[in-house]
Amino acid sequence: MKISAVIPAYNAESFIGQALESIHKQTHPVDEIIVVDDGSTDNTQAVVHAIAPGAIYLRQQNQGPSAARNKGIAAASGDWIAFLDADDQWTAEKTAQQLAALKQYPELSLIASDMAEIDSQHKLITESVLAKHQQRAFFQNLNGAPLPNALAHLVRKNVIPTGTVLVKREALLNAGLFNREIRFGEDLELWAKIACHHPITCLPAIHMLRRLHGANATSSTEPMLEDLVKVMQSIKHFAGNTLADQGVNADQLVANTLWDLAYWHFDRGEYNKARQTFGQCKQACPTLRTRIFYHACALPPVIISLARKVTQSIKRIGN
Repeated sequence: MKISAVIPAYNAESFIGQALESIHKQTHPVDEIIVVDDGSTDNTQAVVHAIAPGAIYLRQQNQGPSAARNKGIAAASGDWIAFLDADDQWTAEKTAQQLAALKQYPELSLIASDMAEIDSQHKLITESVLAKHQQRAFFQNLNGAPLPNALAHLVRKNVIPTGTVLVKREALLNAGLFNREIRFGEDLELWAKIACHHPITCLPAIHMLRRLHGANATSSTEPMLEDLVKVMQSIKHFAGNTLADQGVNADQLVANTLWDLAYWHFDRGEYNKARQTFGQCKQACPTLRTRIFYHACALPPVIISLARKVTQSIKRIGN
């Protein structure tokens, strides 16, 4: 079993050294490190060569993290791939404990782990993301065994942080790698494709420190909501029957993401965009609430504003 660690990097000189050092500190070492520089204009390359002179360093024009990860997977010689973002870090037992779980459950094709969140000064923000989302006890009881109804679990809450993943390269290739057309949620789409055909799990141990800062990609709300619609539409397309077998209504999944996007536009006073998206939501899974908002968007903005003020006042009185 050979493990290749893939790190996409873009202007990562401030943190990639710590990421590489965290890989070097693994109690069970990886076999190769591949850094894919996604068009950096800073000293990322110099830091990589200084900290990890034995790493494979690849460079491409800026195309985003999905393209960078795909390039790293293509260059990897390992039969297992581990991912780490350039501004995050693994904990020392990450590889060893995941391999121990794979030894116990060799049928697994993907294994992930819990993570903590830190700030730029390494101050702890979130001790356990699984605990934050009320998932830790569930995975503690699972104790590394394959996740039952994994696809249904993922679409309700994505419990697979990309930087903790150790996955069979063959499973990645069969699933088609990361979707370069999706910037937010492309990882969920890929894990869902793998979960349709292979056992996966998540360990309740903290195996990554994720750094939160202003440069994190998920700070852009509208593109994120739009991409989540694309993700759920894609999952419905390739896994609608599997979702139904696991008790999930694929149309409702799509409608939920459309509702979030539509209401975001509505809340910003973008009523034409909101009406269009509420219309799509109504087609996906019609409800009374959706119809009300769809027709409300056609009212004069002054009437909508007055109605919202009245509604908020009634809520305050009720509280």
